[in-house]
Amino acid sequence: MSGNLMVLLPLLGFMAGMLALGFYVRRQSAAGGFLSTYFVGGQSLGGFVLAMTMVATYSSVSSFVGGPGMAYEIGFGWIYMAVIQTMTIFLVLGIFGTRVARLARRIHAVTIVDIIRHRYRSDALAAVAAFVIVLFFAASMVAQFVGGAQLFAAVTGYSYELGLVLFGIVVVIYTSIGGFRAVALTDTCCAIVMMLGIVLLFYYVLAAGGGFAAILEQLRTAHPAMLTPTAEGRMPISLYVSQWLLVGALTIALPQSVVRGISYRSSRDMHRAMIIGTVVIAFMNIAVNLVGVLGRGVLGVEAKALGGVDSVIPQLMAHVMPPELLGFAIIGPLAASISTISGVLIVASSAVVKDVYLHHAQKHGRDVPEERLRRLSMGVTAVLGVIVFLLAVSPPSLIWLINMFAFGGLETAFFWVLVFGLFTRWANRTGALAAMAGGTVIYCAAMALGIKPLGLHPISVGITASLVLFLAGSYVGRHSERT
Repeated sequence: MSGNLMVLLPLLGFMAGMLALGFYVRRQSAAGGFLSTYFVGGQSLGGFVLAMTMVATYSSVSSFVGGPGMAYEIGFGWIYMAVIQTMTIFLVLGIFGTRVARLARRIHAVTIVDIIRHRYRSDALAAVAAFVIVLFFAASMVAQFVGGAQLFAAVTGYSYELGLVLFGIVVVIYTSIGGFRAVALTDTCCAIVMMLGIVLLFYYVLAAGGGFAAILEQLRTAHPAMLTPTAEGRMPISLYVSQWLLVGALTIALPQSVVRGISYRSSRDMHRAMIIGTVVIAFMNIAVNLVGVLGRGVLGVEAKALGGVDSVIPQLMAHVMPPELLGFAIIGPLAASISTISGVLIVASSAVVKDVYLHHAQKHGRDVPEERLRRLSMGVTAVLGVIVFLLAVSPPSLIWLINMFAFGGLETAFFWVLVFGLFTRWANRTGALAAMAGGTVIYCAAMALGIKPLGLHPISVGITASLVLFLAGSYVGRHSERT
């Protein structure tokens, strides 16, 4: 199928800018140790950049495609459910920010695994943590690659494979050469572009529907259930609770978010980031899902008539926006895909290089020259990116389920380990190891078997099992360990 060059050119310009920024950061690398600079930006992020990189990393392509598509089908109930996400950045920095930053500076930690290893004094736990990060981050990155490439193909008319190649080249190169600081700065650009894209689409949806009041009246007449919290049973309480856990409360322990607590410059910057990030993510989350709801009043037909939930936003864009602006609007959701991939890729790379290779070398008394670390870090980042790219060439089905599966796995593995580890004295490595390894296995089994107690997502099984195993393991290990 021939593509629309007018739509493609703005996207190519944006990607070229991301690459240029990566090369710029590489040339202007801050003074200091390579590992700290490459993996946490030399702990020098200001409040605005910190806020934007957290927003961009948290806001995946599913936030701009799958979420609004569900809002199109369900109505305002989806917005009421999704609004819990507005507090995530405030909670991550408010709960973990100060403690993580102080501990990281005291022990010269570069990764979350560094902090876990120091707190629990366990190489085995650190190894499990690194493995879990790489495993679930790979699943998350595959979901982002596939989702972004599918959206690219739907809107531009070019092939899925071309979109995948473009994303792969851009993300892998600028993340590999620029490290965390390049990721943070490109995330900032992506977050700004996301907001502009939402505003643009929102304006044209309102214009196409004759204004907010007219669209609301159309929904009230044709789809009254969309104005109710439960959508006549399509939004049961169990779904509310599941999503509040999965994309709300438990996300405060996601490693890609908590690591930002190591990267900020000062307490003042952290507090600014808490406020800015909360306002921005609230605007983005509510506005983009509201676009989905209002889109139903404009297009009228069910999502399946448009090709499914994931086709709603591309179809809505093509319907309401002038062709000359479509290329700019599509940058927003694609920027969400790019920023999420780069954010988790750099954390996955740090797990391999810093938490496995370097720790093993130092434990055996081997000195690793900084230049070798530099080459290895860039190489591992690139290789991980290429592996994920290859997995996405033949896209798996149910891609959004895979993304949520990755979220749940990371939350199960890290939530209680970080909460009890940073806020109690009694937590020990036996409990932490049992919770992380055992809880993750049980969560994966619950997902595979479709176990949903009381209709809740399997995350409820995983997080409960992880808690029980942590408490039982800590009780067993209390006499044999000194914490």
